[in-house]
Amino acid sequence: MAVAPNTVFADLLPKELTSTVGRVEFLARTRKQGSITGRHASPHKGFSVEFAEHRQYVAGDDLRDLDWRVFGKSDRYYIKQYIEETNMRVTLVVDASGSMSYTGESAATLGGKALSKFAYARHLAAAFTYLFIRQQDAVGLVTFDTEVRRYLRPVAKPSQVSLVLEELHGTSPGAETSASTVLHDVAERIPVRGLVILFSDMFDDAEKLHNALHHFHYKRHEVIVFHVMAEEELTFPFTKFDHFRCLETPGLRLNLDPRTLRATYLERVRAHVAALEKACGQMSASYVPVNTKIPVQDTLMDYFARRRAGK
Repeated sequence: MAVAPNTVFADLLPKELTSTVGRVEFLARTRKQGSITGRHASPHKGFSVEFAEHRQYVAGDDLRDLDWRVFGKSDRYYIKQYIEETNMRVTLVVDASGSMSYTGESAATLGGKALSKFAYARHLAAAFTYLFIRQQDAVGLVTFDTEVRRYLRPVAKPSQVSLVLEELHGTSPGAETSASTVLHDVAERIPVRGLVILFSDMFDDAEKLHNALHHFHYKRHEVIVFHVMAEEELTFPFTKFDHFRCLETPGLRLNLDPRTLRATYLERVRAHVAALEKACGQMSASYVPVNTKIPVQDTLMDYFARRRAGK
C-alpha cells in the first residue's frame, strides 16, 4: 500500500492506531452504490452471494440461474436473483473551525502531544482512511469552517491514503462556522449514496443541525456523527474569575465568574447533547460521543465493539 511521506504518516497514523484498525472489518449497515465488487450490499440486484428474490424467466436468461425446485412445484420457470456486493463510498467530514483548536488540560496525548479537538478528529479521520482503503473502499475528505475548505472526492486507490493524510496534516483550525449551513452544502456535493462520517464539536443550534443531518438521510446516506468535546467543555471545572477567550471570534474576551454560570452552562450542554443524540436516533444515524481525555485508540476500539454489537 502506498502511504503518505513518512513524517506525515507517522504523525497521523502512529502504530497505536494502525494496530487498532488493522484487525477490524467495517461493514455497511445499508446498501451502498460503488464501482467495484466488494463486501457491502448494493442496491442493485445481480448474481452474487446473498439471495434477494425470484423473477419470471425471460428469453435470454442464463438457464443455470433457474430455480428447478420452484419449477417442480409450479411448472413455471423462475430465475433466482441475488444482491450484488460492492465497495463503499465514504466521505469523511472534518470540522476545522476555530473552536476545534481547544486543548483541555485533561486532553489525551498521542505521539507525546496533547490533543486539541481538531488534532483528535484528525487522528480519527486518518485511522478510518487507513481502514477503508485497506478493505478497498473509496474514501473522500471534506474540511470546513465558514465554508467548505477542501473537497476530495472518494477514491479507492491506495494512493488516496497519501492525499487524505497530507490534506489533514496541512489543515489548521481557522474561522468561526455555522456548521449546519455548511453541512447542507456538503450533502449536495456528494453525488452517490454511501457512508458519511462527521467529526465535529457540533457548536450550532441543535434544530439546525438536525435539519442538516436529515439532508444526508434524505440523500440515503448512512451517517455517523463523532461529537468531539473536551472534558472541560463537558464538566466546566473552572472555579476562578478569569478571562474567557472566544476561539472563533478574534479579540472577543469575556470576564466571567465561572461559579455563577456552571449550573446553567451544564444544563444547556446536556440538553444540546441529548437533542443531537435524539436527532440521530430518529434518522438511524450513529451518534458517538467523544471525550478528548480518552486515548484515540480506546475511542476507536469502543466504537467498533459497539458497532459489532449493533449499537
